[in-house]
Amino acid sequence: MPRRVFMRSSLRFLVTAGTISVAWLTSVQSAGGQARRAEQTAQEQKLQMAEDVFTNVQLLKGIPVKEFMGTMGFFSAATGMNCTQCHVEESGGSWARYADDTPLKQTARRMIVMMNAINRTYFGGRRVVTCYSCHRGITRPEVIPDLALQYGEPMLREPDEIFQQASGVPSADQILDKYIQALGGAQRVATLTSFVAKGNHQGYDDFEKYPVDVYAKAPGQRTTIVHGDSGDSTTTYNGRAGWVAAPDTATPVPVLPLTGDDLAGAKVEAALSFPAQVKQALSDWRVGPPTTIDDRDVLVVQGKTGAGRPPVKLYFDVDSGLLVRLVRYTDTLVGRIPTQIDYADYRDVSGIKMAFKWTTTWTNGRSVTELTSVQINAPVDAAAFAQPARPAPPSKK
Repeated sequence: MPRRVFMRSSLRFLVTAGTISVAWLTSVQSAGGQARRAEQTAQEQKLQMAEDVFTNVQLLKGIPVKEFMGTMGFFSAATGMNCTQCHVEESGGSWARYADDTPLKQTARRMIVMMNAINRTYFGGRRVVTCYSCHRGITRPEVIPDLALQYGEPMLREPDEIFQQASGVPSADQILDKYIQALGGAQRVATLTSFVAKGNHQGYDDFEKYPVDVYAKAPGQRTTIVHGDSGDSTTTYNGRAGWVAAPDTATPVPVLPLTGDDLAGAKVEAALSFPAQVKQALSDWRVGPPTTIDDRDVLVVQGKTGAGRPPVKLYFDVDSGLLVRLVRYTDTLVGRIPTQIDYADYRDVSGIKMAFKWTTTWTNGRSVTELTSVQINAPVDAAAFAQPARPAPPSKK
């Protein structure tokens, strides 16, 4: 779903009014002002559900805002539609207008009820049928067989999950050991304890590239800050918790905690920043059949972050041994959505090969990050991995 520029005027007004009220109370009664500020901070840190932020939510209640937004991306991937095609055109400039009912929204609600009934009645409640099962990226599901497709070259689809170890392929240990060797060897890779990187970042519909800073510290902390026109967008994982912070033009809530599969995914990405611990990052390893990416032969190694969690798949170039793709999944109420990261442009940094370019693709966006400099084992302040503050608008020059 192409990322649109949004603005929620009512939210900004409430924040401004609240700030003025706190300042006035502080000048009158310091203790009362401190209590009000503490209450405001607690409210910001509370995990907000979809119905806490959006009005007119009828079926997708009881899920965090981040998962709710991912669910919207699932609908977009299934139908091939963007935000304003399903909502009213005015929603492109106002979060509040997303609450407006439209015939398409009402149809979507009926389809969700139908889908849940099919899965409950015929599959014991397992999610076997989703929106994508019928739509496959088009608005109206096709009902007439396509003869060209039937008699054309077969399209081989890779399974979303590897259920058993493939035969005739190297073991997961062998593939991961070759990866470490390709990066510079186990001894050299083990010396990597932190890095600070700079570069540029370009989103799906951005016309220009924006500066980006990356901070990482072993064993699994990572922060990425994109300095955009509307303010900074920050993704942080501190080893236990994670957050996404962005301007109100891009998100309905300025600081979103990561939960569930999103949190597990952030943990994996942070851990992979330090390849020496790749074997400990996941468990239940297994290798799938060989496949190709851009006509290159690759081996797929799958692991899991924990029992009941979706799989994480790592794709390694057969010739070089380098990691070229990561695919992880997030479960939502309507289906499982993938996040894919493609790694390229490996360069030597003090004897260790590091990817200087990665392309991140998910159901509601795509971005390309290109690094220009990487400093390994640089000191990184612990504050870099603290919960991000509410993004401030850029200063006017």
